[in-house]
Amino acid sequence: MRAEGAIGRDMLPNGAISGAKPPAPEQTLVEPEQGVSGPKHLPTYELATHDLPPGYQFEAWRNNFAPMLELDEPEDVTVGFGGKQVTWDLGCLAFSRIETEALGFVSLPGHTRRDPLDHWTLTTLLYGSVNTIAPARTFEGSAGVVQVHTLGRPFEGNVTNSEMLMLFVPRDFCTEVTGALNTAEFSNLSTGMGRLFSDYMIGLAKRLSVIDEAELPALVAATRAMILACASPSADHIDEAREPIASVLIERARRIIQARLFDPKLATETLRRELGVSRSRLYRLFEPFGGVMHYIQHRRLLDAHSALTDPNDQRRIIEIAEQHCFNDGTEFSRAFRREFGCSPTDVRSRKKADQPYKPATDLKAYAPEERFGVLLRRLHG
Repeated sequence: MRAEGAIGRDMLPNGAISGAKPPAPEQTLVEPEQGVSGPKHLPTYELATHDLPPGYQFEAWRNNFAPMLELDEPEDVTVGFGGKQVTWDLGCLAFSRIETEALGFVSLPGHTRRDPLDHWTLTTLLYGSVNTIAPARTFEGSAGVVQVHTLGRPFEGNVTNSEMLMLFVPRDFCTEVTGALNTAEFSNLSTGMGRLFSDYMIGLAKRLSVIDEAELPALVAATRAMILACASPSADHIDEAREPIASVLIERARRIIQARLFDPKLATETLRRELGVSRSRLYRLFEPFGGVMHYIQHRRLLDAHSALTDPNDQRRIIEIAEQHCFNDGTEFSRAFRREFGCSPTDVRSRKKADQPYKPATDLKAYAPEERFGVLLRRLHG
């Protein structure tokens, strides 16, 4: 489904059907209260069809997307139609999170629109699938794969019950982006870099609600760099996006490590293959955390600490150690004490059952301008 939120529009047109149509509810705009100081969050617009009578839910959904798509009407619209869209206004970009029931769609010929739209949409599915038929190709999108469409060209397709994230990029956003997306339109960004952009979009969805308007220029610049790095991955584009790419890779690595925390085969080479990066790139990513294996051990020890403080976990300490890939109890105790400043037995006996902590670092050995960074890296592990 390729769609853009009708920001600032009514969700239903004026008028009545069979003389019984209710007034059109307006989309909700969430913004700070009058007179309240502090950061001003990004304008957010929301449409939820469940707020409407069942007989009007699909009509509201169809009208919401009417500026760019025609949606196929379900067989029985009287039973209702589930759809929800949250859209953030990013100034020169827009970003939506959309949940929809299954339906078909077709793009609109330019002459049928009062104000033709020619935006690109970059979409990643959280679940479900989308099948698109374009003039030159047919392709299907699934979870974790970024799809590129352009609203200015003909296409049609169908979507299953799905949840998706969509970034809307106007054609005049940036000359370099125009060139990159022209090449990629009506395709999946299924490379490693393309999947990296999917992770970036998921991160945006999690954080946009707490970003304020003062941060918007930096956010847009990072997004532009990520589009270029992932849709047209030249050395210069990747270098420009170095910081946002590193953040996405670290988050992906964290998820991989957490999912395989109890796997004794998890090692540097395993993580390198799953991230799709070079060995030197992986080492640079984890250098602030003391290295890859140090970080993996840190996550295992944190989980072991949690198990030891759980009153419902009555396993022996050696069993917890073995689950966390320590085959030797003495080795586990030494690593645990280095990490938290106390022994596993102290934690199990509630002598040190508070939040895990790390011993203080002697910052005098570092230059004054380095100390804060060292302290923060220690806290991270």
